[in-house]
Amino acid sequence: MTPLRRHRPGTVADSGRMRVVRSPTGPLALDDDLLVHADNLDALPLLPDGAFDMVYIDPPFGTGREQARPRLRVVADEDGERVGFHGRRYRAEEVGRLAFADDHDDLPAFLEPRLREARRLLADHGTLYVHLDPRSSHYVKVLLDGIFGRECFLNELVWAYDYGAKPRRRWPAKHDTILVYVKDRSRYWFDDAEVDREPYMAPGLVTAEQRERGKRPTDVWWHTIVPTNGAERTGYPTQKPVGIVRRMVAASSRPGGWCLDFFAGSGTLGAACRELGRRFVLVDAGADAVDVAAARLGAATPAAPRSRGAR
Repeated sequence: MTPLRRHRPGTVADSGRMRVVRSPTGPLALDDDLLVHADNLDALPLLPDGAFDMVYIDPPFGTGREQARPRLRVVADEDGERVGFHGRRYRAEEVGRLAFADDHDDLPAFLEPRLREARRLLADHGTLYVHLDPRSSHYVKVLLDGIFGRECFLNELVWAYDYGAKPRRRWPAKHDTILVYVKDRSRYWFDDAEVDREPYMAPGLVTAEQRERGKRPTDVWWHTIVPTNGAERTGYPTQKPVGIVRRMVAASSRPGGWCLDFFAGSGTLGAACRELGRRFVLVDAGADAVDVAAARLGAATPAAPRSRGAR
């Protein structure tokens, strides 16, 4: 990946439909899609009230560890540890890494001013998705009850997967938690017809028509992580699969509506919006994250709208 040129504060790089804004110093107009390189607490006040159908964030989980993803290349080596076609041997060598410190000691205190901004930025029909892990989700839920009101809690989603370490002295932790809140319980947008369908787990108990159509997902989502060698992988640590974010965008935003992610990482929300014909604003303080997201999204074009119920 070739990094973008660095820009002076307040300047803009044109990336087709998406503008990359570095260190903005004035209001951010919602015309093109935006990728903003700035601390989100500085950038969010520059966005207009009530502009977004949905907000999705995947903040640092506060694990206290560095989250890192090495970039490797494989070279021929007769003493290498990898064996390939016809017994040829290779070794892997690290050529760089993307990393950030996941070290917020008090995640609710860190998130509170940002979540208050998120509520201001949501339209009256808007929905917030906060992606967490089980160590912090209950603390953040209490915080969100105070900001949005307990009556505006819509769902606790469980994203379950089955990859990674499997310790033997406890149950392996293989799920994340996504808290869902709405701005106004009587006005929020939810379009279940736009959401992808899943196979029935007991197909013999339903009709052939139901089997063909599939079922609407529940609040437990079984979905693989981003495949190690898949085309979707950007190399960014903690990258989330576009499939789970696409589901949120499809349900909680309208065609042409604006979506926001202010812990943007590799730009997965932007990728989901591009697929579904939505607009987006992405914000991240990390130069590596902005470069990865810009490379991923800068040349992308909107896909044709999918038919209702399409997978």
